[in-house]
Amino acid sequence: MSACVPTHEDKLHSPPPGRRRGFRIAGADLSASISVFLIALPLSLGIALATGAPLQAGLVAAAVGGIVVGRLGGAPLQVSGPAAGLTVVTADLIHQYGWRTTCAITVLAGFAQLGLSALRVARSALAVSPAIVHGMLAGIGVTIALAQLHIVLGGSPQSSAVANVQALPAQLADLHPASLTVSALTVGVLLAWPRIPGRTGRILRKVPAALAAVAAATLVAVAAGLSLDRVDLPSWSSHALPEMPQGPVLGLLAAVLTVTLVASVESLLSAVAVDKLLAARKDQKVRIPRARLDRELTGQGAANVVSGALGGLPITGVAVRSAANVAAGGVSRHSTMLHGLWVAVAALFLVPVLDLIPLAALAALVMVIGIQLVNVVHMRNVQRNRELLVYVGTLAGVVFTGVLEGVAIGIALAVGVALHRLTRTRITLEERDGVHRLRARGQLTFLAVPRLSRLLHQVPQGSDCVVELDGSFMDHAAYEALHDWQVAHLAQGGTIEFAGGSGDPIAEPAEPVLGSDTCCRPWTPWRNHHCGAPVEQPRTEGRAADKQWVSSRVQGGQLASGLSSFQRHTAPHVRGELARLAREGQQPSQLFLTCADSRLVTSMITASGPGDLFTVRNVGNLVPLPGEEGAEGQDESVAAAIEYAVDVLQVESITICGHSGCGAMQALLSTPDAPDTTDTPETQNTPASHSTAQSTPRAGSQPTSQPASPTTPQSGSSPLTRWLRHGRPSLERMRSRDHSWARISGRLPADAVEQLCLTNVVQQLEHLRAHPAVARRLAEGRLELHGMYFHVGEAQAYLLASDGPSNGSPDGPSGSSDEVFNRVAPTAFEESRA
Repeated sequence: MSACVPTHEDKLHSPPPGRRRGFRIAGADLSASISVFLIALPLSLGIALATGAPLQAGLVAAAVGGIVVGRLGGAPLQVSGPAAGLTVVTADLIHQYGWRTTCAITVLAGFAQLGLSALRVARSALAVSPAIVHGMLAGIGVTIALAQLHIVLGGSPQSSAVANVQALPAQLADLHPASLTVSALTVGVLLAWPRIPGRTGRILRKVPAALAAVAAATLVAVAAGLSLDRVDLPSWSSHALPEMPQGPVLGLLAAVLTVTLVASVESLLSAVAVDKLLAARKDQKVRIPRARLDRELTGQGAANVVSGALGGLPITGVAVRSAANVAAGGVSRHSTMLHGLWVAVAALFLVPVLDLIPLAALAALVMVIGIQLVNVVHMRNVQRNRELLVYVGTLAGVVFTGVLEGVAIGIALAVGVALHRLTRTRITLEERDGVHRLRARGQLTFLAVPRLSRLLHQVPQGSDCVVELDGSFMDHAAYEALHDWQVAHLAQGGTIEFAGGSGDPIAEPAEPVLGSDTCCRPWTPWRNHHCGAPVEQPRTEGRAADKQWVSSRVQGGQLASGLSSFQRHTAPHVRGELARLAREGQQPSQLFLTCADSRLVTSMITASGPGDLFTVRNVGNLVPLPGEEGAEGQDESVAAAIEYAVDVLQVESITICGHSGCGAMQALLSTPDAPDTTDTPETQNTPASHSTAQSTPRAGSQPTSQPASPTTPQSGSSPLTRWLRHGRPSLERMRSRDHSWARISGRLPADAVEQLCLTNVVQQLEHLRAHPAVARRLAEGRLELHGMYFHVGEAQAYLLASDGPSNGSPDGPSGSSDEVFNRVAPTAFEESRA
């Protein structure tokens, strides 16, 4: 029967189909959901209090945000619900339109978010200047703190931040000791809780600070019998639902736009922040996909529709609760959904307990959150980037005029600052030691051409001149002015050198012509160099001879020419870094073991530099088992390199990299005693030959037309034959029915050679685990192992899935899971997906 048609026996021995896993909740998700619930419960009540909405509305929004966004959103660990960022907006809407109309506005804002998601414009929201976003949040925080301060002191907040400031003296003259005592206790516990030292502190900090503060204030108020306003949750049967919007159409549209923009921007920024927290998390046993922002916007829109329809507050992603979810060890969207479920259960069955909470405690909690929105770190970052004016302008606009107006003021200021930077160019001319130095700081546009031309014509004819350009942009008018002056100055016998802001010379682009001194890119093969060989010059006596270029045809050929090119073009740029490495010694983070194939340029495919990789190369990227390499008088170079990298250099990871068209694998397949390969998937499903390296490649695969004879051992005593015996276990693994087939995600291997190249990476990782130094570091959890495959013809890298046998577990299964190599995507920081 043809190898292309699977037989019944093949099916019996094929890899077992994946088991259908039911709905399971990880223990980490369960514990994380409880931690987030304990934080969300008091905050939801406090935010509802701050907006003037019914207190149940905060619980409805928290439950809907957890369940709906958790299920539909694109950021698995982001927690959504009522947030401080929408407090001022919601309070204004309730004051202007009433609560039921505000619920309808929330529903319309949700539909608007769904429309934006359909248009796939989520990434556009990230184009807003961070100074505007942080300024908006700081303005909201100031407004919240001023309003809640009145409740803390025992009074009632006014309608605006300005009115709250004006009423503050009268409120200070009429203090309520009970409210002040409970609020002071809440703030004290909230600030001191994370700072409790020692073992006691570590145990107590398992309870969130917000819950501990509100619980302590409630216990004191109940025990002391203080007369205070408390939470009063009415019956759910009387819960207010939305009504048809009533009011001016333009005002309603502005309200919907404000809620949509603020909620969307805050949610998307929070999702990006969660990605950063996940990237920094030390425990990476579970791969959590990066946030899909358009899908996250869909989830936020759906949640706002449901929340508004059920009489809840507007919903947005909440950075504080999301950070708590990540810190608590959440591994999937189940933690977010469970937190919403716990909030719903509490809202239905814990009403008598919630009714004991003093409103002053919730007000103190929200006041501290508002103050924390004015982040000193954000202010320093904004000042460092010279955007403090935008930050302060947005903050003041939000406080004095409103959120939408404040954001508009911030955008106007940001545009003004950008135009100022674009048009402001400082050009100076000075003369020192006979050299005229012209410095241009800023962007060179047509607006700077008059000043630039005036100073250029002040440079004397025939003089030496250095032009320093310290900017990132030059338009056509400025380029023409510089170029025309350069031509004229050179024609009059002068010299010109262009330099960057650091003073380093700038190489001018030139057409590649024979004999020119232009530099090809570092990865250009010798035979493709177009820069030409240096011209041989007559031999002269004295020190002047040392400055001559050495002819590439006389001494060293292409190697000497390459060295000369390095000394001219690359050495000046890397000399400082190499000098630092020479002083400090090497501290590589990875051991990279790959094939000696000349087509693999490790620094190019890994984008690494000096000091990054400790590299070991041999024929076939083989790792002999301990004890085998030293047999029969052979050296132990690979084992020695592994021991040195692991024990001395303390590398954090080891990568074994195979590649397409490997000559060593072709030699293994073409040896007379090579195992039969008829059971490999490429011989079952493709018209490839069974045991020869001259398999017919499929479309898109790399040809394997290079002859096998140069790499085929002809004698049992050949050093190459003795070395390739370390690859025999890879052949046996490929033939074995006890292991699943190594494959590239989305397709089967193109031919027998590629199948063996992939299998060899997996097998050599198992050999690597057998080395004592590696096994010890794996057991300590201080070393990671990675498998990699590089397709030369496609210039495409693939990584072995971390949940397969190549993971860091010292006793990971060898055949219990698929050995899949996932394509590495070109997008920065994006995990490869199947």
